[in-house]
Amino acid sequence: MTRYIRRAAVFCALLLVALLVNATRIQVFQAQSYDDNPANRRSSVARWGQPRGNILVGGGKVTGSRDTGEQLRYERTYADGPLYAPVTGFASQVYGTAFLEHSEDGVLSGTDPMLTPFPLWNDLTRAQSRGGNVVTTLDKAAQQAAYTGLGSRKGAVAAVEPSTGRILALVSTPSYDPAVLSGNASATERSWARLNGDPDKPMLNRAIRQTYPPGSTFKVVTAAAALDAGVITDVDAPTDSPAPYTLPGTTTSLTNESEGCEDVSLRTAFEWSCNTVFAKLGADVGVTDMAATAKGFGFNDTGLRIPFSVAPSTFDTSVDKAQLALSSIGQYNTRATPLQMAMVAGAVANGGQVRTPYLVERTTTDDGDTVSSAGSRPVRQAMHPATAVRMKELMEDVVTEGTGTNAAIPGATVGGKTGTAQHGLGNSGTPYAWFVSWAQGERDIEPKVAVAVVVEDASAVRGDITGGGVAAPIARAVMQSVLAP
Repeated sequence: MTRYIRRAAVFCALLLVALLVNATRIQVFQAQSYDDNPANRRSSVARWGQPRGNILVGGGKVTGSRDTGEQLRYERTYADGPLYAPVTGFASQVYGTAFLEHSEDGVLSGTDPMLTPFPLWNDLTRAQSRGGNVVTTLDKAAQQAAYTGLGSRKGAVAAVEPSTGRILALVSTPSYDPAVLSGNASATERSWARLNGDPDKPMLNRAIRQTYPPGSTFKVVTAAAALDAGVITDVDAPTDSPAPYTLPGTTTSLTNESEGCEDVSLRTAFEWSCNTVFAKLGADVGVTDMAATAKGFGFNDTGLRIPFSVAPSTFDTSVDKAQLALSSIGQYNTRATPLQMAMVAGAVANGGQVRTPYLVERTTTDDGDTVSSAGSRPVRQAMHPATAVRMKELMEDVVTEGTGTNAAIPGATVGGKTGTAQHGLGNSGTPYAWFVSWAQGERDIEPKVAVAVVVEDASAVRGDITGGGVAAPIARAVMQSVLAP
């Protein structure tokens, strides 16, 4: 009898061990797969069961949470949604997250282990911390000035602080209100379909995800490369440049929009944006040095994040001399985001140094305690300091005497470069109007802001004066807002 009882006890013990092993397998080794299963709504219920943390601009909240009283209880809200959409992105119960809502989701949702002093306890209890906050680098006045300046036109504005890389403005138009994607009702699905089907692409962040031919604004890079390589040693000496200029190895003639470009100095060519001079300079500098200078400014960088990813700006390194000449005036395969061109202007303003741009100053707990901060940013030397001094002079001349006079600010030192980028089959598309610039107040010891503006549906008049007439006033308004006491 005792033997049968012992066997039954051993069998029960084996069953108990099997249950424990199975429970461990499910709760430890397969927990993630169950959590990720679309049929499991517990994670969604927990995710939206408490308010998200907020994104802050200038100390004020531009996001919030609304209690719906439903199973997915809290729904995301946005203050001035279209103004900040290129920065915040959206947080949708159906379609996920984008931009800061995505890259900082761990902090905002409360799942980041740094939000609690006892992360292991949260893991054991499956508890969730309250959502933290994301403090941005944006200047509220600059963001508003850029958005107002673009108005109903397609385009984008990026502004940075040259000495630090802090992003002061990031605007894309047309925009949209992220709040229409927050919930899970049928209206959310209709809004998603409408926004994605809109030919004007309001959900496209043109400031960082759209690349454009930079046109004559790229002449900043070409001039810097020519000075660094020693191809130009005197900015006031004749450049031995014919007008028109026959592209090397071809019978194609390149002309200028303005008269009087033949054999002019670099200073004059920069002021009036002579294509022939800069195309010849690019060919004379050569693809190796041109590519190295472009890389120094940030072109061909596939890893830039601010913290969300930025489309790489490109300078083609596998070109012949004719293609190099066109690339050097911002045409052919040369492409740039507005943020990249703001970095170019910022490098000139910052003694030739490029500071890596960033958008998040710090993250905090819901009580305001710092979780992480941006800290010191990497720096890259795009050109020799002496070259940067010359480039500052040239950009100032554009604003005081050349095509960029509409960017002038009384009492401030402003440097700029206009650009008109032709595109489309046979350059038949309406040109993109560009302006890149930097500004320094009379009481400032260094430039405080660098700006890039692109307007897609600008005046059909061709020539760099278009950038000066359409884009420069927008840049001026953004610079004034930053310089204002």
